[in-house]
Formats: sequence, C-alpha cells, structure tokens
Amino acid sequence: MKLFVLGATGRTGHQFVDQAIEHGHHVTAFVREQKKLIPTPQLEIIEGDVTDSAALTDALAGHDAVISCLGTDLSDSDFLARVTDALVPALKANDVTRVVYLASAGIDKEIPGIAGTVVTFMLRKPLRDHRAAVDLWRNSSFDYTIVRPMQLTDGPRTSVYRTSIDSIPDNGKQISRADVAQFMLNAVEDQLFVRQSVGLAY
Repeated sequence: MKLFVLGATGRTGHQFVDQAIEHGHHVTAFVREQKKLIPTPQLEIIEGDVTDSAALTDALAGHDAVISCLGTDLSDSDFLARVTDALVPALKANDVTRVVYLASAGIDKEIPGIAGTVVTFMLRKPLRDHRAAVDLWRNSSFDYTIVRPMQLTDGPRTSVYRTSIDSIPDNGKQISRADVAQFMLNAVEDQLFVRQSVGLAY
C-alpha cells in the first residue's frame, strides 16, 4: 500500500512510519521540516503546510490511505480542525476514502469517574480541537477510523492491548505509542473498525 502520513515526525507518527516500512508499504511523510526524517526507497518526504489544501491535493495523488498522527499543545487552537478542513477536499480530489485519525481518549467525555473529570478539564483545549476534527470525519462519507488512546507512553511494542468501541477499556490507564501505531497499521491493512471510534489501553 501507499500510505500518506501526517505527523510523521511526532513520537507516534515515527512509530507508525517505521512499522509501515517494516511491513513493506511505501510511506509518504508530509511534514513541515524534512530535517527530522531521512528519505529511503520506501519513504518519500514532502515538505508542506498541512493546512494548505492545494498542496495536500498535489501530494496525495496515487495514495491508498491517509494516517493522521498530528497533535497539538495545551493552547486554545483550531489547528486540527483546520487541517481536516483542508484535507477533506484533497481526499475527494484524489478519490482517497480511507482515513485513520489519531485523537485522544476524552474527546467524548467517555473517561469515567473523578479521574475522567480531571483529565477532561486539564486537556479541554486540545480535546475540543480533536473533537471538532472528529465531528468533521463523523459527518463525512469517508471510511474513517478514530483512534482514542489513553495516556501515551514510550514503552515497547507489546501487541497486547484492549479496544472498546465508543468507550475505553475498563480500568484502562495507558498504552505505548508503539502499540497505538501497530493498531493503526492493522486497521489500515485489514480494513478494521471502519466508521468507528475505538478506545485503546492495556
């Protein structure tokens, strides 16, 4: 497959790129700065603005799926929603329908108890931006998968984790970025969880 990755220089995005290449896929990393990645025969790097729909349209030609591993900081931003606004017409122009979008647990206020209330409040600004982007996917005709991990760690890939549709796994607290990347790659390869929102945790 030919996979188009946003956020490839981030910690989860980097894991996804490495694993996709391990599986023999060709990856295009659409990045702001090339210096963080090294091109290889299986990795093409294109510098550009992820909110520029025309640039995305040109770069997306010939791809099978888009994987977004973009995140944002704790500021009050609409960055992720603007990226999605730019990406939608680019996907349509290239007849690409498959999207895997990395969001966060908490976008649907699905984390229970006091801990959930605290986390949702602390992350309210990035969660609001993720939610706006996710709403655009949910209201579209694309074959999206929304990925909602609990707290991300830099632990190893274990390949052993739990999923929960529209919620989070009971008592789930954490999951490694490597395992999140594996889940996202499996979802693309095997057409899993299409038009679903999936919580991830150990």
